[in-house]
Amino acid sequence: MGRAPSATGKRDPRAHVEPMTIGAGETEAIIRRLRRAQGQVAGVIRMLEEGRDCREVVVQVAAVSRALDKAGFAIIAGGLRECLSSEGSTDTAELERLFLSLA
Repeated sequence: MGRAPSATGKRDPRAHVEPMTIGAGETEAIIRRLRRAQGQVAGVIRMLEEGRDCREVVVQVAAVSRALDKAGFAIIAGGLRECLSSEGSTDTAELERLFLSLA
């Protein structure tokens, strides 16, 4: 899962990274959640085009943000479960970086 260090000792972003896998059931649930968020974004765009009150728009933007955060956490949690249950090395620093990217 980690990236190989470059000649300078830093991680090379072009190095091969093993994909994070999650279960099929989890993937379907995440896709449903993201499609709902996609619909919410379309609704926010419509609200802006219609000139709706900015407070209403901000409330909906916050809802979209929470939905995307939940999807991101679900992806990372599924990947973490898979990494911990599979054999081989787990790059905990990479998992931590991904998790914190949502914070």
